[in-house]
Amino acid sequence: HHQLRDKFSQKYDVDISTQSKQLTLGMKIASLLGALAMAISIFFLFYQFWGYLSTPVQVGILIAAPITLFLLSLHLAQKESSAYFSKIAALVSLACFVLNLSMLGQIFNIAPSPNAFVVWAAFSFLLAYACNARLLVFFGIVSISSFIAMKVGTWSGMYWISFGERPENFFIPSLIIFLLPQLVNQKPFTGFEIIYRIMAMIMVFLPILILSNWGRISYLNWSTDMIEGFYQLIGFALSASAIWLGIKRHWREVINTGNIFFILFLYTKLFDWWWDWMPKYIFFFVMGLSALLALIVFKRLRIS
Repeated sequence: HHQLRDKFSQKYDVDISTQSKQLTLGMKIASLLGALAMAISIFFLFYQFWGYLSTPVQVGILIAAPITLFLLSLHLAQKESSAYFSKIAALVSLACFVLNLSMLGQIFNIAPSPNAFVVWAAFSFLLAYACNARLLVFFGIVSISSFIAMKVGTWSGMYWISFGERPENFFIPSLIIFLLPQLVNQKPFTGFEIIYRIMAMIMVFLPILILSNWGRISYLNWSTDMIEGFYQLIGFALSASAIWLGIKRHWREVINTGNIFFILFLYTKLFDWWWDWMPKYIFFFVMGLSALLALIVFKRLRIS
């Protein structure tokens, strides 16, 4: 048994002790901080000495940097099982690629376009699946969701940069991102399904939470009170449905995210009802009782 554990530890980089788990967590944090620091360093390096370089040299650096780091990340991903160094190279490659499009646009005076987010998303997903990097999946989801939200905003007549002024623009990308793991197999990649589901739920619940309190920024041509009440009901129904779906499918991340937003919807509604006229000690006492009630309900759901 010990020989088998040692074999798995060497071949698949499996943690077989508490100490190794703690060291692995430290290595993950160190690799993340190192990747972010390297990306920020390259960003400031470009801007520090960029004006001293000729245009052909600038274009050559912008093209060569992301390609070189991309090939390096692929090489490191094949050489190491844990892929810590390949993830650092991949994140720095993404930073160089983002700078590539931005700086080339400035050099040749190209008008900004939402299509850049599609290219950034494609490169992020390519690096993420090549290096099994969850952080790059997050950047890819943010980029492609922003592009879809921008397009939805432009279809309604707004300028694409102002897509965030209408939270409902994120409903369509959230649905696509949530269904994507069901259509494309993500099992060979560690934790990718969880990121897709959590990001999709955040992109649908956060706009609903905003609209339930500021209905005037909605597309709906209703009164503000009616819009806020509508989205409050939608928020309660969707968060409760998410908890039920998570229990049925054994998706812990869906259960936890649904719980968080259900409590947020509940507490914001209690605040609207009682904060202005109820004594503060009674208000927080009621909040505590509601938390205890939620614990009892969740406990019964867990047992059943």
